[in-house]
Amino acid sequence: MTTEPNPQASAPAAAPAAPKNSKRRRALLILAIVVIAAGLGWLAYYFFIARWHQDTDDAYVQGNIVSIVPQTSGTVISIDSDDGMKVEAGQPLVHLDPNDAQVAYDQSIANLANTVRQVRGLYSTVDAGQADLQARQVAVEQARADVKRREGLVASGAVSREELAHARDLLASAEAGLSSSRGQLSRSRALVDATTLSKQPQVEAAASQLRQAYLNLQRSAIVAPVSGYIAKRQVQLGQRVQPGTSLMTIVPLEQVWVEANFKETQLGKMRIGQPVELHADLYGDDVTYEGKVASLGLGTGSAFSLLPAQNASGNWIKIVQRVPVRIEIEPKQLAEHPLRIGLSMSVDVSISDQSGPVLAAAKQSAKPLFATQAYAKQLADANAVITQIIEQNLPTRGSAAGSR
Repeated sequence: MTTEPNPQASAPAAAPAAPKNSKRRRALLILAIVVIAAGLGWLAYYFFIARWHQDTDDAYVQGNIVSIVPQTSGTVISIDSDDGMKVEAGQPLVHLDPNDAQVAYDQSIANLANTVRQVRGLYSTVDAGQADLQARQVAVEQARADVKRREGLVASGAVSREELAHARDLLASAEAGLSSSRGQLSRSRALVDATTLSKQPQVEAAASQLRQAYLNLQRSAIVAPVSGYIAKRQVQLGQRVQPGTSLMTIVPLEQVWVEANFKETQLGKMRIGQPVELHADLYGDDVTYEGKVASLGLGTGSAFSLLPAQNASGNWIKIVQRVPVRIEIEPKQLAEHPLRIGLSMSVDVSISDQSGPVLAAAKQSAKPLFATQAYAKQLADANAVITQIIEQNLPTRGSAAGSR
């Protein structure tokens, strides 16, 4: 016996399926709306913001690292600075034993003083030679007059021929003496003509020796060429150092910049002068630096490496290269939040303004980018010492010694 299904009993069982499908469709619709909204938001962000920015975190702080090296050899007797200390330009950092330089300096002073006195003698010789020449000219004139007078008296017998011959011999001797005096005066004048005592070659040679000795003595105190902070001190007491030996380094933190390594595909619209926003890992997002693109690298990092890749040999795999971009930071911000060499940075370049050049223009000013005056005073002081020694060895007023 078979029973037929009851339609009224199965209808309630199918009723709950409709609400479940409705919830699923609503969830899918919401998901689709979210995806579409996210896509539209990303597209809007890309077209209005992202495509006008290029960023990288492959960026590091760079700066001038000034090596401190001696200009003369010597033994270290004192060290006046250590790692992390602030120093000013011209401040002594290391002292070398000055005894040998002091001895050479004293010898050069004596040599210059002696040379000045010798050159004064040359000027006196010229004055004496001129007086001697005048005296010999008078003697020649007198001898010539005696000969002429005796020649007129020989015919009358008042003067013998022997006396006339004797007068002629005296004239010849006087003329020879005059010629010798002229030659001696010419030789004396050749040593001092067209020059003053301080510019006379012998004096200038002695002054140069004194100038070198003075500089060597001053260089026994090694000074800072720039202001900054000491790093990598390697020198030790008692160490015998030679010119060119690295003793320590100075880092002027106000002269740092950022070197950002962008992919070559990011440089198409990058120009010099574009604004840059930077963040240092040291400070995080709490500190935002403002800068600008100073220059675009003229080669990839691999091209300037010690052993550049030879892509023409062996198997080759294309690798996107990176090009260093130099970014300058506002000095005021560097003073408020100083950076250190080698710190990691995050860089975001705004490329919306592309009016700037790709390559830097030629330098217009003759003023150097970096310069120091820490050593200029040494030469000026040496010249002052030379002038003083020359003046001390000049004749006093009323002295008979000649000078120019």
